[in-house]
Amino acid sequence: MEEKQCLTFAQSKKLIRKLLGDYRYEHSLNVAKEAVKLARQYGADEEKAQLAGVLHDIMKDTAKQEQLQIFQRFGIILTDLEKSAPKLWHAMAGAAYLEHELGINDAQILSAVRYHTTGRAEMSLLERIVFLSDFISADREYDGVQRLRRLAYENMDKAIVEGLAFTIGELTGEKLPVHPDTFAAYNDIVMQMKVK
Repeated sequence: MEEKQCLTFAQSKKLIRKLLGDYRYEHSLNVAKEAVKLARQYGADEEKAQLAGVLHDIMKDTAKQEQLQIFQRFGIILTDLEKSAPKLWHAMAGAAYLEHELGINDAQILSAVRYHTTGRAEMSLLERIVFLSDFISADREYDGVQRLRRLAYENMDKAIVEGLAFTIGELTGEKLPVHPDTFAAYNDIVMQMKVK
């Protein structure tokens, strides 16, 4: 079956403008812009990177109750950890919404949206680009973001490992659970770097 994106970038912008507040809308545009630059740097499809980037947070400002309804409607069963971490829901709900409500069946875009928060083992190039773009987009301000931005264009995997380590450190520091996909992503990339 041929993959279709269904939406142009202009249509995507219009769509998220209705669903997101000002801050999240600007963040999404910044992630799309960063994703295009990283795609250019690492030889990925720039159009897909731009679309996945602009759509990655499509459900972020949607009420938790509505996100739960999306899971129910499309048969998505949350693990106990996922039930206890509503911050992760928007990524899963976003991918389901794009696929089932908007008819996007491009597996790469859906997967990049689905895993942009947790990461996962064996991430595709597009998944890595969206994950990293979300971390280093122009609106992000945290200690070390400038260094991570530089590193992203020197060595993508090192930058992702730093991003994952930052996430794991932040969550464990607050005594919050860490999604197994995040540990899996970290271990997978660290092991790949050792092999190279």
